[in-house]
Amino acid sequence: MKLQKRLHAQQTRRSYRVRNTVRASGRLRLTVFRSNQHIYAQIVDDEAGKTLVSASTAEKGGLGEGAHGNTVAAATEVGKRLADRARLAGISEVAFDRGSYRYHGRVAALADAARDGGLEF
Repeated sequence: MKLQKRLHAQQTRRSYRVRNTVRASGRLRLTVFRSNQHIYAQIVDDEAGKTLVSASTAEKGGLGEGAHGNTVAAATEVGKRLADRARLAGISEVAFDRGSYRYHGRVAALADAARDGGLEF
């Protein structure tokens, strides 16, 4: 198997393993998507199949002038914004779905900021 296919297969297995563990918890799921330029987070109700709250660096007015969406500071801001929106929607407990990403850098910064904002993982 070529390297790229093997790496993609490993990433897919890793994300399924994490997601199935999180879904078994019975809580709402806080899922993260990290691209090279932005970071996105949303709280999903798997039973209803709906997104309840979301935040990202790609939103209008999401970042200040000249700021980049691929930094730890931007991820921290997204985590704070998501926690505020979740609190307004009456959500306090979630399960953190990191997908296929390591709990490191931008993903960890987003999770820590969401915790500081009042969400319980």
